[in-house]
Amino acid sequence: MNLKKGAKGDRVITLQEILKKKGFDPGSVDGDFGNGTEAAVIAFQKSEGLLADGIVGSQTLSALGIKATAQDQRPDASDKFTVAVVSEMFPSTPLGNIKKHLPFILAGLEKFSLSDRDMILMALSTIRAETEGFVPIDEFKSRYNTPPSGAPFSLYDNRKDLGNKGPTDGADFKGRGFIQLTGRANYTKLGAQIGKNLVENPNLANDPEVAAEILAAFLKNVERRIREALLTYDLKTARRAVNGGTHGLDRFESAFKVGRKLTA
Repeated sequence: MNLKKGAKGDRVITLQEILKKKGFDPGSVDGDFGNGTEAAVIAFQKSEGLLADGIVGSQTLSALGIKATAQDQRPDASDKFTVAVVSEMFPSTPLGNIKKHLPFILAGLEKFSLSDRDMILMALSTIRAETEGFVPIDEFKSRYNTPPSGAPFSLYDNRKDLGNKGPTDGADFKGRGFIQLTGRANYTKLGAQIGKNLVENPNLANDPEVAAEILAAFLKNVERRIREALLTYDLKTARRAVNGGTHGLDRFESAFKVGRKLTA
């Protein structure tokens, strides 16, 4: 597991020695990861532009010049998120949808190295906020995307911020999936990340396996912002990292808090 406060042994001694050599004094080089070592690690992480959580994972080890092992990855928490646990996080959602789609979600997160507890909670809580039914869906028509008596989603057609180029991009690249992927630019970017041509076949974004990978890739792109917010349990900022606002914040916070308690 990651080297963190409370760890003891030869690897901690090596860590303390290297920190001291790099000018980040941990105090006694005694093999005991205490307050002094944690403070030195945080200072080093800030200096290197890393997530300053005081935990020495693979990225911090690499920056220190220490070879990382498989044990230095964040602990995989997938087994904690059973159908029973997730159903408590989604009290109004059909159990069958959770049973069908949860394996895809967990597999997508594993593919993008996001299988630790915080990021699984983040993914599931995002689904609760975006598509509570735990199933990939099409965006609904509304006054924000469709003009009176106009073509469906045509208000999106010329949205430069979405990378759309005119008719019929609005309808072609409307929101789809677990997180409502929207716009030509996002279909292009996320499609490349998961190895699927979503521009040529946008309906793929509603395939459960593809939708799960899109969710994971999207979270990977904002992982740093999410983890920084969760260091202080700032769920509002974590939600904004994904949505850009507070849409669905009540559902997001509810799912996160329930899941966190059940997987402690």
